[in-house]
Amino acid sequence: MGVCQRLALTPGEPAGLGPDLCVRLAQLPQQHQLVAVADPQLLRERAALLGLPLELLPLVDAEPPRPAAPGQLWIDPLPLCAPVQCGRLDPANAPYVLATLERAAQGCLDGRFAALVTAPVHKGVINDAGIPFSGHTEFLQALTGVDAVVMMLATAGLRVALVTTHLPLSAVPAAITRERIARVARILDHDLRHRFGLAAPRILVCGLNPHAGEGGHLGREEIEVIEPALAELRGEGIDLVGPLPADTLFTPRLLQGADAVLAMYHDQGLPVLKHQGFGAAVNITLGMPIIRTSVDHGTALDLAGTGRGELGSLQTAVACAAEMVDAASPSRP
Repeated sequence: MGVCQRLALTPGEPAGLGPDLCVRLAQLPQQHQLVAVADPQLLRERAALLGLPLELLPLVDAEPPRPAAPGQLWIDPLPLCAPVQCGRLDPANAPYVLATLERAAQGCLDGRFAALVTAPVHKGVINDAGIPFSGHTEFLQALTGVDAVVMMLATAGLRVALVTTHLPLSAVPAAITRERIARVARILDHDLRHRFGLAAPRILVCGLNPHAGEGGHLGREEIEVIEPALAELRGEGIDLVGPLPADTLFTPRLLQGADAVLAMYHDQGLPVLKHQGFGAAVNITLGMPIIRTSVDHGTALDLAGTGRGELGSLQTAVACAAEMVDAASPSRP
């Protein structure tokens, strides 16, 4: 285990499950200093609703990081814009949600925090507030000033990164270009080396079409786009296997010895990963100058304040963030 890290934790949509998960996480022994960037009263009210003890500890930047005891949570306070009712979205609190993200991410850029762990936000209510918002990833990409990021989900024994993310299926083939494949693969290879400490990562690449196009009989994207892109990248020293048929790539024989899978579109790779590890998977944003992990589920408005809902994904996100910090440490052998 590495040294104690100071990790920023954003509870996400205040009417959703995120605040519950933060309170419940605070009941467990911790190895790192988890700092909730949130409204203190929101967390106190949710703890009372759940019948759980919660002592909020004010963050002092000058002090070295140390874990809180069970029932305690470090806090970097930001006030809500409006009162919160469990399960009821309120556009008035959209600026608060974005303010927590901005403070936490800026804290990572400034060195206050070693990494950022995010609970789910609700894109719709932020847009209902008149604020254009397409998601955590795009918001953090703009805030950190990078040209491209990569979405990767991970669970025990499997990492899946995506060439395209939230596109209609009809728009995917046109979006699969040599340039896009090269950009995503380079980021994936770089971060597997520098964020996960893998000296020579091996990446399996899905084809786009059934049977990876079957020699052009089921589509020519593999021949005309994917294979030339992979050949160029192999010339740069990136270890890529494929394009492989997606229906047989996700088998133990092929996955053995692989460090990640590169899928062409969202529902090609993520159903397999979520089947294997739902509730214990983590969403990781690659390509940014900060480390960011997130849960693999949504706001679960119907579960807010009930004490139900799986805690495993948030625990996994925290553990993954800390492992990435440790792997990226200059002192790592």
